[in-house]
Amino acid sequence: MKKNKKQVKKKNEEKKDKSYWIAIGMCIGISIGTSIGAATNNMSLWMSIGISIGLCIGIALSNSEDKDDNE
Repeated sequence: MKKNKKQVKKKNEEKKDKSYWIAIGMCIGISIGTSIGAATNNMSLWMSIGISIGLCIGIALSNSEDKDDNE
């Protein structure tokens, strides 16, 4: 029983370490959205699109890293 608790704790710690991809994706999305928004004079639209795309990229990178660890 003790082994199972240690394994669960270790998996939870690994998941916390991989959450930085979402933050990186959001930062990249905000910077791209801001630059396009400034060029087109429509900052609010492009910032929201940039955040959305960045979040999707961050989640995809986080999930791909999970698959690599399982193999």
